[in-house]
Amino acid sequence: MREKVVLGLSGGVDSAVAAGLLSKEYEVYCVYLDIGLGGTGRADARAVAEGLGLPFEAVDIRAVLEAEVCAPFAADYLAGRTPLPCARCNPMVKFPALFTTADRIGARFVATGHYARRLTGEDGRTLLLKGMPANDQSYMLSRLPREMLPRILFPLGDYEKNQVRAMAGEAALPVADKPDSMEICFIPDGDYAAWLDARGATPPPGDFVDRAGNVLGRHRGIHHYTLGQGRGLGVSGPHRYFVSAIEPEGNRVVLSDGSDLHAAAAYCVDPNWIAVDGLEKPMEVTVRLRHSRTEAPAVIRGMSGGIWIEMHTPARAPTPGQLAVFYQGDVVVGSGWLAAPERRA
Repeated sequence: MREKVVLGLSGGVDSAVAAGLLSKEYEVYCVYLDIGLGGTGRADARAVAEGLGLPFEAVDIRAVLEAEVCAPFAADYLAGRTPLPCARCNPMVKFPALFTTADRIGARFVATGHYARRLTGEDGRTLLLKGMPANDQSYMLSRLPREMLPRILFPLGDYEKNQVRAMAGEAALPVADKPDSMEICFIPDGDYAAWLDARGATPPPGDFVDRAGNVLGRHRGIHHYTLGQGRGLGVSGPHRYFVSAIEPEGNRVVLSDGSDLHAAAAYCVDPNWIAVDGLEKPMEVTVRLRHSRTEAPAVIRGMSGGIWIEMHTPARAPTPGQLAVFYQGDVVVGSGWLAAPERRA
């Protein structure tokens, strides 16, 4: 008898190809996580499952998504941080929902169409590894509790996106030509400021100021801006302006010429360790400070309940609310949420 696996089937090409690959070795049970926004995702996911002859179920996750992702997302923006909702959703909503279904039907594994890999180390620990360089998604998975990893499968971990597209076409999957979704799932039009405004209680307009406190103009509300932003400010002067700081307590957005945005160090909190049990001594790593392929060498040290990151080369605009993810080679060591850069908390 083949092992059972619960697959998160989103209605996109990645999870559709994952379903086809998994069905060669496992008994696959497809689950669509419904956030209640309509669209074609649910119908597309069902069509893929039916085309492959796989059982299908839709699970309503609206309430837990609101509590664990949407409400914190709004709170972060109102506090002057730039949140990363997908990195919260994976450990708090998506994977727990899949595991709940897996436990109900007696499935050993859950799976998704993420581009990442896992490996069992010499000590028996299950490690999280990068996917292929062009489309690695380990950054967004770095908050997964390491206890979950032995039960997670990433069937696309050894593939590039172009290979997955080709496999979808060869298999004549109904979503083979469907465009990739690049937006936050609960804000499909990408206008997060309008979404926040619709929830109510967003900050009013206030002052753009320079580092000396001189007023440079008026902003539309601090939730419209993020650290390092240089577009859409509407302020003219002797040089181009960038957002240098966001001060919710005074409802001010600080602008500069950008020369003060590079930080030689950063601080992050709430560490999630995967490859190690903790940080007993300084560790040489490479670090990603945003969701990109940019990785830089650094030393990390434990302090004040968090992690102090000393960059070998100053990094541009480490942004509170984003993740710092630590790597050694392809292995995800752990991660932490960025707090105030260049200031020890």
